[in-house]
Amino acid sequence: MTRLLEVINLKTQYNTTDGIVKAVDDVSYYVDEGEIIGLVGESGCGKSVSQLSVMQLISTPGKITGGEVIFEGQDILKYGANSNEMRTIRGGKISMVFQEPMTSLNPVLTVCRQLTESLELHLKMDKHLSRQRSIELLELVGIPDAKKRIDNYPHQFSGGMRQRVMIAIALSCNPKIVIADEPTTALDVTTQAQLFEVMTRMVKQIKTTLVIVTHNLGVVARYVDRVYVMYAGKIVETGTAEDIFIHPAHPYTIALIKSVPRLDEPRGRKLVPILGIPPNLINMPPYCAFRPRCAYREQCKHEESPPMRHIDGDHYIRCYLDVKEVAW
Repeated sequence: MTRLLEVINLKTQYNTTDGIVKAVDDVSYYVDEGEIIGLVGESGCGKSVSQLSVMQLISTPGKITGGEVIFEGQDILKYGANSNEMRTIRGGKISMVFQEPMTSLNPVLTVCRQLTESLELHLKMDKHLSRQRSIELLELVGIPDAKKRIDNYPHQFSGGMRQRVMIAIALSCNPKIVIADEPTTALDVTTQAQLFEVMTRMVKQIKTTLVIVTHNLGVVARYVDRVYVMYAGKIVETGTAEDIFIHPAHPYTIALIKSVPRLDEPRGRKLVPILGIPPNLINMPPYCAFRPRCAYREQCKHEESPPMRHIDGDHYIRCYLDVKEVAW
């Protein structure tokens, strides 16, 4: 498979009055052409910041302090965030569906203008062609009566419809990579399922690659090919969906899977919560960040942070232990 994106030792920090927050700490991963990738973990683990770093959308006081983002053979971090090269990549070659559409869509511009803008900028379409293409996109994402609704403003759409507009904008220029940053967080489960079906169908139609950032393990199990599990700014386990759900090897991954209900289990089974809280990213311990919450911490005597190590195939974990227990 063709390697589309490779992130190498990415580091993003926030300078605060209390100290330096290492939001993304030496993260490395890759994305191949045609894949659907899942990036999972608890809130605050660095999932969204890692993707915003790829797009160079980190706002002050944040700063990318190290690493490389190789796209089409070039380290795009060498481009300035406001450079013409980076503006060509954003939206045209790598696009993003943000978490909250009401704050991502401009409230004073019609949906038509927000769709046609990227088409005119990246594909050089005139106003007539861009409007026709925008109507087609709204129809593809399932918005009824698209010819009339296209001239509405964002506040005239429901939450689910606004997110469909965001998906249409993200896919409008046939980008090579689409990053979906928790695109269904504020929606009900039925609408979530509909939107993921729309997104994966359209991604296959335009033959692009999808990166899904989520804490919803059900979404990951249903749609993705490979999974990256993040904790405290680091990737702690990576592998195929089968590796992660059938043979999880990191204690954090096992704990995540145990903490959610399963349809194939008997009624009445108690969920097992992950005790404790994530570490303070300003004062990180020198040892494994998950150790204070780990069910196997008594077995680990190492006082330094574990490196990534190979398990089998594409399966890697950041842990010293060989945990044999399965997650169910």
